[in-house]
Amino acid sequence: MNGQDQIEKQENPRENDARAGIGWLLMDMALVSGGMTALVKAQGVTYPAFQLVFIRAMIGLIFILPLIWQHRGEMARVKYPWRNLFRICCNAIALTSNFVAITLLPLATVNAVGFSRPLVTMAMAVVFLGEKVSRYRWVGACLAFVGVLVVIGPGGAEINAGVLVVLVSVVFGALAVIQTRALRQENTTVMMVFYTVGLAVITAVPAIWTWKPVMPLDWVALLAIGLLAQMGQYCFLRAYRIADASVLAPVGYLSILFVTAVGYFLFDEVPEARVVLGIAIILVSLQATAFAEYLLKKLRGRR
Repeated sequence: MNGQDQIEKQENPRENDARAGIGWLLMDMALVSGGMTALVKAQGVTYPAFQLVFIRAMIGLIFILPLIWQHRGEMARVKYPWRNLFRICCNAIALTSNFVAITLLPLATVNAVGFSRPLVTMAMAVVFLGEKVSRYRWVGACLAFVGVLVVIGPGGAEINAGVLVVLVSVVFGALAVIQTRALRQENTTVMMVFYTVGLAVITAVPAIWTWKPVMPLDWVALLAIGLLAQMGQYCFLRAYRIADASVLAPVGYLSILFVTAVGYFLFDEVPEARVVLGIAIILVSLQATAFAEYLLKKLRGRR
């Protein structure tokens, strides 16, 4: 076996991890951005954000009861309880503020402003996790963010209370992602239980305080929110257990495809030309970044 083959053999595990992580993250985006967000948009007009988050957590807890029983041994051996607690606090703030923003702003604006999270996450991955981010990936992420700015358009997202709420969601969401990556040695079921129970506990009092009676037919949508969110959470945790946060963060820009599709098919939101252009910039930037890194690895392997 020559030197190049040995290098490729050593690199392949990490490449496979990255591909698998991206696959799990795309599944998460399809479930959450493509499904749950639409239901929250529809139900958020009627029910307060805290109530929606609380119901989502309780329904999610019911769905994972079989997993809790199956992994009951791991539940008694939590490795990082305080880090798990900090993660769910960040998640609770991020999720609740995002639900509030969805009810205050157009769906496209919420997601466009929220697309600043990949850059924030990449920066935090470097600072808090010591991950190394290539200049190609930084350039690709910045160019993809330019595509986001094109989507927003001139005056598309004026600084107001709703946008500030989205920014709060971005910061705490990025912190939650970093903690998820740092907890990659923790059992997935343990992390799901901490997340679900933590959301229920943190939002219980404000949910009860602002509670509105739920119409019988609305329980169908609320059950779907809980199920989709829990399935998405599992995919999300799987992604960040096996791939670096700095690799997955730019892929988050692709959620704009799911959001645009939801807006078009469910809310009759026909994308403007600038939205199509922005999506094209995002896709080309990410693909060009991946191709540049691939060529760089090949060149290094030949030396």
